Amino acid sequence: MGVHGLTSYVEGNRGLFQDVRFRDSRLVIDGCSLFFRLYLNHGLDQAHGGDYDAFAALLSTFISALEACNIQPYVVLDGGMDPSDKKLSTLRQRLQSKIQEAESLSRGRHGSVLPLLTRHVFIQVLSQRGVPLVQCPAEADWEIACLANQWGCPVLTNDSDFYIFDLPGGYIPFRFFQWASVSGSPPHHYIPARRYTVSGMCQHFRGMNRELLPLCAVLAGNDYTTKQTYKHIHTLLPQLTTGGKRGGRGRGSPSHIEGLLLWLSSFPGPEEALEEVGRLTGGVERGGGGGRGRGGRGRAGSGGEKSGLCSVLWSGMQEYHLTPQSRLSTWFSGGSSRSPEGLWTATPCPLPEWLCWAAGSGAMAPLVLDVLELRRVLLIPQVENSRLPSSHCSATAIRQALYGILLANQEQGERGETGWGECHRVQRQGGQETQVEGQGERGRGGRQWGKRGRGRGQKQGVGHAGAEPSSGSGQGENIAPSAVESDRGMSVFVEEYDRHNLNLRKCQVEPRTPGTILHLETLCQAPVSVRLGVLYDVLGVKESSLSPLPPHLRLALGVTGFWRREARPFPSLPQVQALLLGMVHGEMARNTHPGQNQNTATEQNLWMKLRLRPGDRRGFDVGVAHSLSQWQACLWSVLSLNQLLCLPLPEPDTAWLFSGSLVHGLVGRLRGGCSPESVLAAAPLSGHIYRSLLAALEDCMLNTLPSSGRRKRGRGGEKGGAPSSQEINNRFALLMTEEEDEE
Repeated sequence: MGVHGLTSYVEGNRGLFQDVRFRDSRLVIDGCSLFFRLYLNHGLDQAHGGDYDAFAALLSTFISALEACNIQPYVVLDGGMDPSDKKLSTLRQRLQSKIQEAESLSRGRHGSVLPLLTRHVFIQVLSQRGVPLVQCPAEADWEIACLANQWGCPVLTNDSDFYIFDLPGGYIPFRFFQWASVSGSPPHHYIPARRYTVSGMCQHFRGMNRELLPLCAVLAGNDYTTKQTYKHIHTLLPQLTTGGKRGGRGRGSPSHIEGLLLWLSSFPGPEEALEEVGRLTGGVERGGGGGRGRGGRGRAGSGGEKSGLCSVLWSGMQEYHLTPQSRLSTWFSGGSSRSPEGLWTATPCPLPEWLCWAAGSGAMAPLVLDVLELRRVLLIPQVENSRLPSSHCSATAIRQALYGILLANQEQGERGETGWGECHRVQRQGGQETQVEGQGERGRGGRQWGKRGRGRGQKQGVGHAGAEPSSGSGQGENIAPSAVESDRGMSVFVEEYDRHNLNLRKCQVEPRTPGTILHLETLCQAPVSVRLGVLYDVLGVKESSLSPLPPHLRLALGVTGFWRREARPFPSLPQVQALLLGMVHGEMARNTHPGQNQNTATEQNLWMKLRLRPGDRRGFDVGVAHSLSQWQACLWSVLSLNQLLCLPLPEPDTAWLFSGSLVHGLVGRLRGGCSPESVLAAAPLSGHIYRSLLAALEDCMLNTLPSSGRRKRGRGGEKGGAPSSQEINNRFALLMTEEEDEE
């Protein structure tokens, strides 16, 4: 959410802020605002797919600054989309804008696009640093405000709605939180900041009633204001904003904000102001109407009913009404009272308890929540070749499997079928691509598993409607005994919003049920071997191909094998080699500690020299960017699938898997005639790791699951035989020992 024009007005008035030396306090942080702000405002790479290692280091420095000042952060993340769809239009507009900005970056111009895996890296780093975190079912701003209201501490965010929420501890915008300039002497370090309070704003406007600020927000327009509502409001603005100092024009301009505040300050309360709005619009108002606000959390009005525009305005005002007790306080309290149930009390059909725990702790992607509730997914734009199909098309088969696991249970319930516990076998049937508009009802509020209007249809299809067909499903013979080699059509569809050329387009995607049906309610109880078999089946690889590798690298290598087969155009050898070399760098970097020998330090210096310089766009190759964006899309989807399967494979340390500036730089070196061996000539340990990864990847390609429908490929120009499993394990022995010592 955000009130249009309010940030520009408030931040342009220095007197509305108080200088503070912030220390020794709780701090509620808007997690999504934090990772956007840190990544996009510190010169980190965007055009080449992101430098996640640099982002992780920056985030760790931020956390250390808070620790130095005895500030205890509590991070709150947005979850899925608002089930009421009030914000869908805004979200679609933002996606369309990001498609254009990604296109601009791909052509060497300016743009702002958050790399795809940033959120995942953010959650992993917070977990590693022990920072308390919670992921809300939907948008988190109201929950953040309620928690800060109960605790009496400030909120750190970049959302203009917090100029409206009445918080006793105030609001600190990121712009005025100088965390990189820790001041004072220990143990009295502090962060210079500027804090805003509603009481200060009201004093500035002649002691205005603070309950009038929500009316200012809905009159100025926020993300929930519909075009029709604002059309009515727009006719009022010239009459209401004549008191502004500047005669600017347009929606939410500073003069309108100031004029609205001056006009509102002339009324004793919101009821009187709404009556005046009714008089100006010719409506008939009868006292203060009630509003449900956020799922019934709004307070009742002063009696009577409102009609027309004023009823809409009153309802919008309830979005800013806070409850005295926050549902998040119990989550953060720890101990036996800590439970995810409070976050999901408004759910008519509650999620399984294990899934609530995973979602609440940030260990379940918002994509999962959106599929269950809305059967809709918004795919994040990346920097790629806009003349080719979206990079997310390469991972369609992975998402279809994820959708199948989530939604097959609904189909089983209708048929009375059994699942994993009875080793139920299913038959799948293929079909042609089709786009189906569903019929049915959509509930309002809560997370429902019942029939949904969007995404239900009469005819089953196979893939991404209108997208290039995949060369293979990636789903072969399941390792679990109950698996079968067949397809099964489902009568439900998931609505995906993705890039098509330079436009945002909606497609209907059919879920695909794995051979082994896993009931969502008991999925976490299924044997690891069964869940692992489903994962390998989707990736089209055999466990024996990846088992020689350390567990934390198996998922990344399985994804790389899937990408090498599914990406279109096919990845070139230099791209594959560079990607593996980037993983080698990550292995070296994540296991580097103070006091290590000179050889290790020399290898680190070697990697630094191979990176492209920050902001260097000379010779930018959009083809390489597109191919690597496909790899990220595959990894992004597989990370969600692995989480849904309760982590049959450990998650990789994502910050060290991919560095866009390094991988692009390596592709250039390899294309210029260098071989991986020459690049690593001065780095013997790195060379061992690289050869091990390459051998495992080639084994994946040679030992594709029989029913995956993929062609087997040779080893290309690789010299000599592949290392044995024992040799591969020996090459990782030193690094793995250091990891265990840390733990």
